[in-house]
Amino acid sequence: MAPNKPSSAGCPTSPKPRSRKEALQRLYGLVHSKDRVLITIDPDPDSIAAAFAVKRLLWHRVHSCTVGIIRPIRRLNNLTMVRLLKLPLVLLKEKNLEEFNRFFLVDGQPAHNPFFQKISYSLVIDHHPVTALPEIPFLDIRPDYGATSTILTEYLIAAKIKPSRTLATALIYGIKTDTRNFERQSREEDVRAFHYLYDKVYRGTLRKIEISDLSLKDLTYFCEAIKNKTVVKDRIYTHLPQVPSADTLVILADFLLKVHDISWSIVSSVVDNALVVIVRNDGYRKNAGRSVQNAFGAWGSAGGHRAAARAEIPLECLETVVKTKTPLAYARFVRQRLRAS
Repeated sequence: MAPNKPSSAGCPTSPKPRSRKEALQRLYGLVHSKDRVLITIDPDPDSIAAAFAVKRLLWHRVHSCTVGIIRPIRRLNNLTMVRLLKLPLVLLKEKNLEEFNRFFLVDGQPAHNPFFQKISYSLVIDHHPVTALPEIPFLDIRPDYGATSTILTEYLIAAKIKPSRTLATALIYGIKTDTRNFERQSREEDVRAFHYLYDKVYRGTLRKIEISDLSLKDLTYFCEAIKNKTVVKDRIYTHLPQVPSADTLVILADFLLKVHDISWSIVSSVVDNALVVIVRNDGYRKNAGRSVQNAFGAWGSAGGHRAAARAEIPLECLETVVKTKTPLAYARFVRQRLRAS
């Protein structure tokens, strides 16, 4: 399936709905009872919860609705969430796309991943900063919201649908993780959604999901990250030669930001033939998303929020700038680029 042609950078190609009710009616106007809908996500708690909220909104309105993930889930919290809440997810391959006739994307935008760029989307709902967008019939992108789960909770309220305990638990966990318990960027709507969902969740299940952080194997990466660290003023950098999943880097970046006098944590590694860089900061200084975009956007996908950002660069794109393919060379490249941004 050929990728869409991007429109002018940063400009949504459909008008923002004037109200929740209007947004809901426009969403329902997209679908037909014979549609086979695929909701694609890059799986994390917020995207998973938002996708299943969309699936609930489409119940009895389409022939089928599938939530497809573009990569395996490896982070233990997320695996626990999917297992305990019994959320049916399908790992996508390109050939799977032929089974569907309508495509939705939540908690992401086409530019965020090459897989997304192969698909002609009818709908995008997201809370990340706006990137260059193709022509999409329905766009609801709210960069000032803390979580896409908040946006979808508002849709459920507008539809007068009371979420099941399973869906409410997923949504509240999505809000908690993407706002880091309201320490990151969030707004009054995120708090309202949290309060609306609070008495509807499985509290024991939510607690179990939240504490399922680490395996014994992960402790090895903590040791390696601390051993490889470089501190420059208020920034701590560390590069690991290789990790099984970028989720490991996220855990490490969040952990290292807790160090006294550290305002930025930058953790990088090679994952599946790509250099992945995870950036966290305290939210008071430079914009992490903008810094990562400036530093790495020329070679791969890069961006994020003020306090949390990520870059993924195929190693083949770095052949002219990183001459020796060693952990030390990649670590230096990351430090030099972020120092200049």
